[in-house]
Amino acid sequence: MKRIGLMVRVLFLLVFSAGCSEFRSVGRQELPAEQTALIAEYTDLYREVAAASPFIVSLDGYADVWIKTPNRQKRVFCNIRVNRGAEARMIVSAGLLGWPVADMFFSQDQLYVHDMINNLLYVGSNNDGNLEKMLGVNSGYRLLSESLLGLVKISEPVSAIRSVKKGAGNLMFTVESRMGSKEIVIDPVSRTLSALLLRNSQGVTTTELHFRNYEVVTVAAQRTLVPKEIDMLLCNSGSGSKGDHQLVISYDERSFNKGTLDPTFSIPKRARVVNLDEVEALPWM
Repeated sequence: MKRIGLMVRVLFLLVFSAGCSEFRSVGRQELPAEQTALIAEYTDLYREVAAASPFIVSLDGYADVWIKTPNRQKRVFCNIRVNRGAEARMIVSAGLLGWPVADMFFSQDQLYVHDMINNLLYVGSNNDGNLEKMLGVNSGYRLLSESLLGLVKISEPVSAIRSVKKGAGNLMFTVESRMGSKEIVIDPVSRTLSALLLRNSQGVTTTELHFRNYEVVTVAAQRTLVPKEIDMLLCNSGSGSKGDHQLVISYDERSFNKGTLDPTFSIPKRARVVNLDEVEALPWM
């Protein structure tokens, strides 16, 4: 039994040892700096991009995912399924062998993580702290699920726009929000969202999202552009730790509106249940 236990631990280390190879970090971009007027053309552009292609309701895809925290950095491969505004699931494979190591299920209220290596089932409430334990980021579930989809809806109306700047081929709308302000960077040629920066009431940037490598997709007889790469950066986040938390998602393939995810999670047999709210971090973080 001791030999079996040792083999399991060695296998666990092997599976995650390749997670740091070919690591990719969040790529920041130059922001527009020249003040300009808010004209009718810009308000129409803002409304279009803010709607974020509402006819897309689900995603099923495969992506490379890079996670970086002040203490760890990992590269994994994920099957990602998202019901827009509802559930999401990530089946994580890692290491040299590409074996599934974790099954993560997100509902609006609960989080479930099946650690397949140790047959443990972590169960906890869907909150920022638990999201950070799972993925290294504590952005809040709504923003995370929309980021996985590649389509972040901007809820603030045109009347909330406080300024517009242009430059570097983009327009940047500064918008007053409930928590502070948002800087929404839009490519006026492709009519797509390039970046989203969230600032708190003191004007400090807390979250950056960058969207790249857009591709044309046809969904529900409508053509639209959806990014294949999504970068998320949380600045100095998490439990008093110093340093940025990063999540980079790069899709290899995906489909939209091919069917919705089952809203229930099947409890794995004979898995030992652990309270996610009470653990400091999951094994891969």
